[in-house]
Amino acid sequence: MKIVVVSCFAAAAAASVLAQTPEPKSPEPMSCSAHHAAVDARGDAVMGFDHSKTAHHFTLTSDGGVIAVSANDEKDTESRDAIRGHLAHIAKMFAAGNFEAPMLIHDRVPPGVPVMKAEKKSITYAYEQTPAGAQIVIATNNAKALDAIHDFLRFQIEDHHTGDTAEIQKSRPSPRRS
Repeated sequence: MKIVVVSCFAAAAAASVLAQTPEPKSPEPMSCSAHHAAVDARGDAVMGFDHSKTAHHFTLTSDGGVIAVSANDEKDTESRDAIRGHLAHIAKMFAAGNFEAPMLIHDRVPPGVPVMKAEKKSITYAYEQTPAGAQIVIATNNAKALDAIHDFLRFQIEDHHTGDTAEIQKSRPSPRRS
C-alpha cells in the first residue's frame, strides 16, 4: 500500500489506518515536528542560509505565483546576500526544468514538479531583488502548468509552515522586508 502524506493531519490519519491494517509493519511515520525540523535542516544546507534568520513566503497569482525570501533583520546583509545568490540560482535551475533543490529539501518530489518539468517552455521564472532579499516571479499562460505551479506553491506553504494563504491573489504582493 502506498500512502502520500499531504499534511500532518493526514499523516496521523494514515498512521491510524495502517495500525488497523494487518500488513507488514513499516518504519513509524515521522512526527510533524520532526518532519518540519528535517525540512529546516536540509533547507539550511541546500539554500545556504539559516531559516531562523529569514522568512519564506509563497503567493499564488492568477498567472502563477511568487517565491519570496527575506532576511528578518534589515542589517543582516549576509543572509540577504545568501538569499539573493540562492534565488538567482534557483530561477535558472527551475527554468531549465531542474527541481533538485526542492526535492532535496523536502525529501520527496513536491506536487506539481513533474508537470512543471514537462511544461518548462511555457513557464517563466523572473528573479528580482527585494530590499531584504529576493523573489522569483513565476508566470505562465498554460492552464496545465498554472495548476501545477499552484500545487507546488501550496505544498511549499504547508511544508515550510509559512502561514501564507493558499488562495489565488488578484495582484502580486509588494516585496516584504521580513
